[in-house]
Amino acid sequence: MRRADSRSGLVYQRTFDNLGILKALLPYFWSWRGRISAALLCLLIAKLSNLVVPLLFKKIVDYFLLVSNQTTELLALSVPVLLLCAYATLRFCSTLFVELRELLFIRVTQNAMRQLALDVFNHLHVLSLKFHLDRQTGAVARDIDRGTRSLASLVSYGLYSILPTLVEVGLVVTYFVLNYEIWFAVITLVALISYVIFTIVITQWRIRFRRTMNELDSKANAQAIDALLNYETVKYFGNEVFEADRYNISLMRYEKAAIQSQTSLSLLNMGQSLIIVLAVFMVLWRSSLGVVTGTMTLGDLVLVNAMMLQLYMPLNFLGVVYRELKQALTDVDRLFFLLGIKPEVSDCLDAQPLNLMGAGVRFSGVGFAYDVRRPVLHDISFEIPAGKTVAVVGESGAGKSTLVRLLFRFYDVSAGSIQIDGQDIRLVSQRSLRQAIGIVPQDTVLFNDTIANNIAYGRVDATQADIEEAARLAHIHHFIMSLPECYETRVGERGLKLSGGEKQRVAIARAVLKNPGVLVFDEASSALDTHSEQIIQMQLQALCSHRTTLIIAHRLSTVIHADIILVMKEGRIVERGTHQVLLNAGGLYAKMWESQQSEVMMMEPN
Repeated sequence: MRRADSRSGLVYQRTFDNLGILKALLPYFWSWRGRISAALLCLLIAKLSNLVVPLLFKKIVDYFLLVSNQTTELLALSVPVLLLCAYATLRFCSTLFVELRELLFIRVTQNAMRQLALDVFNHLHVLSLKFHLDRQTGAVARDIDRGTRSLASLVSYGLYSILPTLVEVGLVVTYFVLNYEIWFAVITLVALISYVIFTIVITQWRIRFRRTMNELDSKANAQAIDALLNYETVKYFGNEVFEADRYNISLMRYEKAAIQSQTSLSLLNMGQSLIIVLAVFMVLWRSSLGVVTGTMTLGDLVLVNAMMLQLYMPLNFLGVVYRELKQALTDVDRLFFLLGIKPEVSDCLDAQPLNLMGAGVRFSGVGFAYDVRRPVLHDISFEIPAGKTVAVVGESGAGKSTLVRLLFRFYDVSAGSIQIDGQDIRLVSQRSLRQAIGIVPQDTVLFNDTIANNIAYGRVDATQADIEEAARLAHIHHFIMSLPECYETRVGERGLKLSGGEKQRVAIARAVLKNPGVLVFDEASSALDTHSEQIIQMQLQALCSHRTTLIIAHRLSTVIHADIILVMKEGRIVERGTHQVLLNAGGLYAKMWESQQSEVMMMEPN
């Protein structure tokens, strides 16, 4: 099965059939096979206890009929007391072993849910940037949440509903065959088969309503998250009503699907009830004939009625169980679909850790295209000697930030190679590569955590002194100390409680704390005012003085200290040299410098 997934932008292709899903889940349960066996033993004991309860009740009824003409009161009461004690004990055992089964299995279920969720989480971080640009965060998060919860549903419905019911049906039918006329077993089996067929047919019809509900629920959830994440944009354009209307349309569609689902559920319940009532009526009719003809006792009548009701009570939920089981299988399959997505960028089989020496970087004839129909980079070649600084400037869309993505190996080059200390980055492990590079990105996004923890993300084992030293180098320590909670101040969702400049200085502190061999600044001062920019530039020059550094910049004033400046246009390097050499050349760089200087002069007060 293959269909477009409007929620995530991906094409969802069913990974396994139902049996395949169960096989894929087996490794998550296999290590707990001893505990599972004990839980199944408890299940069997519970069902045997449940079956024996009506038998004891039959004996109690028959005993009272037998001794009703006896005059010895003690004789009449002694045996029923023992039977009643046994009856109560079995009732308790039935509940006891059900709860023991739950206690034994809860660790298995929760561990499997945790392991599966963790595997998906880790795999999503392995997938390439292209996947994360295509997907919708809310929809993928919903799939993970629903899939892990559905794993518990699979266990619950499979082991706690379907398997116990099958065991109980087998025991009841066997007892009927061994102790009564064949019609009791025939009626029971025919009713059971009719019940199952009716339930499956109607539930298959109902599943499309349920699937529509889930898709609309995910769509509404994704819209709500998207609007909340872009809260400021919504406010800027005054589109609260527009967003509310979009959300309401999704909710109205969900409401319609939910009403259709409930209507079909009522039809299912009525049909199931009719089949059960007819079956119980026919069995009681045969039992009544047996009592009248003397082939059955009144206790047998009570026993048969109790067994039929006991048997059909769990069947009342078969429609729900079947529907939820099918949905759970689909939801879990979604997780395996995510796990089955192959990363576009992966380590080679013999990938070794990057052996960092001087951290010299070389781009050799690099070509790249996000889409083969539109190349982005053409024959890019340059070198950043160890400890030197190279800046890349150019107009928007020239391909500057793409160089950073390729250096981090978010994508693999289409042509040429990128080397660090003579090692092709495609031949080293991605983890070691990214540990060697620190970055201050243009769009700094912080975690909804404290300032201290956001800085410490550069080195998670850093001490408070290390964090504060990094903050001083990024010229943000005094600002942090002016806050009421200092370093324990929470920055809010995506760091929205901080200004753009404050966020970038936190990002600079984080990169400094990482202490990488290669530093990358991707428009690192783009959100700073002129005064702050000048201060930061002084700090950056100190940081870059003995470190291999790549600076991507739009403001030329931020790169005049670079050892070499590359000028890009339409994916090609069109000029290269120092600031003064490029100015003297009178080319594109000189024109950009003149234009930006004119803008600065116009902005300065008279």
